[in-house]
Amino acid sequence: MKRLRVLVAIGVLVLGPASAGAAQAAPVSGASGCPTAEVFATDNTAVITDPADPRLRTRLTRFDHEVRAIVRAHGARTAGSTLLDGVFWSGEQQQATYERSREFDVEGVGRDGLHHIADVIRKQYAQESVLTFRCLPRTAPETDAVEVRASGVSPARLREALLADPEARERLGGGSVTLDGRLILIAPVADLPLARRFTAALGVDWSRAEVRYGDEEFVA
Repeated sequence: MKRLRVLVAIGVLVLGPASAGAAQAAPVSGASGCPTAEVFATDNTAVITDPADPRLRTRLTRFDHEVRAIVRAHGARTAGSTLLDGVFWSGEQQQATYERSREFDVEGVGRDGLHHIADVIRKQYAQESVLTFRCLPRTAPETDAVEVRASGVSPARLREALLADPEARERLGGGSVTLDGRLILIAPVADLPLARRFTAALGVDWSRAEVRYGDEEFVA
């Protein structure tokens, strides 16, 4: 997993005055269906620049089973994972790159345990970093990020929007889409207005987007 700001639930968010122009809506942290934590990871180590590359069609089935075994071996639990198509911006190459990955919902784990699990995954699969997100109340001291999900987005549309928005690609980095066309975006709280603008460029109705607050960490 590359070291990126965006990847990326459940419920609806009402953004208050401090949200700098965001639409109105209530935090979903702690809501039913919100996992304790999420781990975003892959076993890919190659830089892929061709969206037609056959490596992007892998379902990462073995990886799914192996990571869930790692989670269980370290005292936590997960029911499964979601396959993702990622589109990211490479500043070094000045072009979009692509990656298949999985998002794992993890329960029964604290901050330190989550960090350790992510670090084990990172080392085992020779990754630069593994992204984690812990669902927290909006006002929690550790809350530093938001996770946004929105339907109706394709990897191709995500790529087009990323290429057309220099600020978004530099500050947010990219994004991921589930196989049924659901955007997953993780961004710093301070970049929430930018995330809203970027999702609007993707054709997303912000009032229908699902947002939660939490703590993100790139375990590197």
